[in-house]
Amino acid sequence: MKKTIAFLLSVAALSAAAEITIVRDVPYYADLTNVYQSAQCTLDISTPSAATNLPVLLFFHGGGLTGGKKHFPEMNRSNLVVITVEYRLYPKAPFPCFIEDAAAAVAWTFRHAAAYGGDPRKIYVSGHSAGGYLTAMVGMDPRWLKPHNLSPHNLAGIIPVSAQVTTHFNVKKMLSYPGEQYRPLITPEAPLYYCSSNLPPICIVVGDRTIEWPARVEENELMAASLRALKHPCVEFHEIPGKNHGTVGPAAGPFVEAFIRKIEAKAK
Repeated sequence: MKKTIAFLLSVAALSAAAEITIVRDVPYYADLTNVYQSAQCTLDISTPSAATNLPVLLFFHGGGLTGGKKHFPEMNRSNLVVITVEYRLYPKAPFPCFIEDAAAAVAWTFRHAAAYGGDPRKIYVSGHSAGGYLTAMVGMDPRWLKPHNLSPHNLAGIIPVSAQVTTHFNVKKMLSYPGEQYRPLITPEAPLYYCSSNLPPICIVVGDRTIEWPARVEENELMAASLRALKHPCVEFHEIPGKNHGTVGPAAGPFVEAFIRKIEAKAK
C-alpha cells in the first residue's frame, strides 16, 4: 500500500512539474457542412513542453455511444502527446457514425502528430467503456481505417479499458438484433469477430469481476485467450482489484503508461 501511494505521489509530482500546453476543439474533419458533426467532431491535444518524437495516445471517452464528453485520461502526461476525442452520438447520428469518427480522428493524428511533438510511428489508441469499444473496432477491424489509406498495422498498440468486445449492447438496439442486453453476440460489429495473430500489440484492462459490468471481465478474458491461441505475440490482460466499471477508467492510467513504455523499449 505504501509503495502504491508513493508511486501515485511521484506521478502527481511529475505531472505538476511538467509544462503542458493544451489546444482545444480542433476539428478532425475538413469542410463540414453538417452543424452537429461540425460541433461534435473535435479533439483536444495535450503536449509537454519541448516535445519531439514522443509517443501519442489517442483517447475515446465512454458513455454507451449515446453520451459522454471528451476528457483527458487520469495519467502522467509529461512524456506523451495525449489527444482526447469527441465523436457523434446516437440517436442524433446513426450507426456507424461514431466508428467512422473514431477512424477519422486516428487518421487526423497520423497526419498531424508531428506538428504537436508526436511521432506518427508511435500512435496508441485507448478508451474507456464505449471508448474502449471504439478503440478495439478501429484497432482490429480493418474496414474503418481503410478509407484513410491506413490499417490497424499502422498503430503502435491498442489499449481498450472495460470495453464491450462482443457486439455492443446499444449497437444491438440500433441494428435491431434480437435478444436481451446480456445475450452475447459476435457479429461483424464485435471486436471479438476480428481476433487474429497480426493485430497491433494489445493491452486489455478491466475492473474487478465481482463488481464490474456483468460479464465484462469474462468476455475480455475470452478475447485475450483467443488472441493467445491464435499466437498473437503481444497480449496483456489486467484485472484491477476493487475497481468497478466506472472507477477502472481513472485507475487504468499506470497500466496504459507501463504498456507504452514496454512497447517503446522493445522498438529501440
